Amino acid sequence: MTLDSLRTPGAGWETTEPMPVLFLGHGNPMNAITDNEFVRGWRRAKEALPRPRAILCISAHWETRGVFATAMEKPQTIHDFGGFPQELYEVQYPAPGSPELAGAAKRAVTQASVEPDHQWGLDHGCWSVLKHLFPGADVPVVQLSLDYTKSAGWHYELATELAVLRRKGILIVGSGNIVHNLGRADWQNREGFDWAVAAEARLRKLIAEGDHKALVNYGALGTEVRLAVPTPEHYLPLLYVLALKGEQEGVSFFNEKTELGSISMTSVRIG
Repeated sequence: MTLDSLRTPGAGWETTEPMPVLFLGHGNPMNAITDNEFVRGWRRAKEALPRPRAILCISAHWETRGVFATAMEKPQTIHDFGGFPQELYEVQYPAPGSPELAGAAKRAVTQASVEPDHQWGLDHGCWSVLKHLFPGADVPVVQLSLDYTKSAGWHYELATELAVLRRKGILIVGSGNIVHNLGRADWQNREGFDWAVAAEARLRKLIAEGDHKALVNYGALGTEVRLAVPTPEHYLPLLYVLALKGEQEGVSFFNEKTELGSISMTSVRIG
């Protein structure tokens, strides 16, 4: 009997303590093949994780109309970028998929219909970080898409419904950037512009304080934050992670740095 034949999310998998939840600032695709401070931060984060049964990843780089979950046994590695060295395009991350987890995610979510997808695969928002956390590509991975027609509040509420999967050994990972204004990026700048640093500090303070209402309504936080989040796709994965925070769970930060002028690499762990 498979999970797809069962009515409850994750039925048939033993119950575990809640898995931690991660938001990873993925930044430049070159991080996939570079040994730098951010990569080392991701590796250290992995050392403090229980081994997951599977991973559910919400990446900034898969936007759809409606909500989809990759449901194939062998997802392809997608090189969804341009203008980088050939070495980056040769990277493969052959992690297995999990139709069972895709089905469990579908059953967990009631406010939308989560449809199975057999075309997408693993985009660089997903594999460029997971290859450092799980270099053996031996943990099944499913991606959940972002419905670009919906509000930040809608995404936050949907994310709360995924909490049941944390008690089934599922590691939920959001991959984006708290500050991401690619149009203003300076590729020679190893620091952050003043406005980007200020916006990151304000958003990080709200995360630490647990003010999720303000974080969902980020457009009301002023000019610096609106510059930091000109489009929602890199910010929304953060809201998925925050929505999964239990009342007594702690929040910690790592890779706390803004670079390229307008990209924050700050990452967050819940639990």
